[in-house]
Amino acid sequence: MTKLVSIITPVHNSEQFLECCIESVLTQTYENWEHILVDDCSSDNSKAIIESYQEQDPRIKYYGLQENSGAGMARNKGIEFAKGKYIAFLDSDDVWYPEKLEKQLHFMEQNNYHFTFTDYDQINEAGQRLSKVLKCKPIVTYKNALYKNPIGCLTVIYDVEFFGKQYMSSIRKRQDYALWLKLLKKTNGYGLNECLASYRVGNESISANKLDLLKYEWKIYRDEENLPFLKSTFYLISAIVLKMKSYF
Repeated sequence: MTKLVSIITPVHNSEQFLECCIESVLTQTYENWEHILVDDCSSDNSKAIIESYQEQDPRIKYYGLQENSGAGMARNKGIEFAKGKYIAFLDSDDVWYPEKLEKQLHFMEQNNYHFTFTDYDQINEAGQRLSKVLKCKPIVTYKNALYKNPIGCLTVIYDVEFFGKQYMSSIRKRQDYALWLKLLKKTNGYGLNECLASYRVGNESISANKLDLLKYEWKIYRDEENLPFLKSTFYLISAIVLKMKSYF
């Protein structure tokens, strides 16, 4: 199993956590990867940090955008440059466990799966693990996913040979969810129930922002999926109820 994996990381003023992110890729037990970091007009030292790693390891690749475009568009630019059979996503403040790629790719190839994800835990800004582990569903269908995004972006790998290159929506937030729905129209997604990544929780990851995301979910139902008004309303209410349950 030596197929190339393209790891896509959008970067915007990420100097605080960027080294941890890159180091978690460098320590992967599966070594045939390229790490494409797309700088969305950072004003801090993100570019210098990436370029210093690039000098040490040619698998690390820096690309800079000309204007600030958001994480979705930065990911799309990374997908455009990607050369791998597989595409994986890792945000600049998140990290992977060392065996993430090896175990997930084995899971995919042994079962002929084309779209997979894993469990993940949470860390705080200091990198300390929190008690919560977010378990993925063993199988996710398109219909299941309409109720609530069940997939962590930092855990996803999809097979380019099966899907072709699939890009994220131009909406400013929830682009990953829109992409999962697109992929799920072609095949089910499969979850590996092992914790292989850590999502960094910051001060911004609470209620006001969560509510703000709902308007983007509405856009996905109406504009991306072209669902009727009543069906969109039903799924949005379902998403709100499921989100509320997850807090208790």
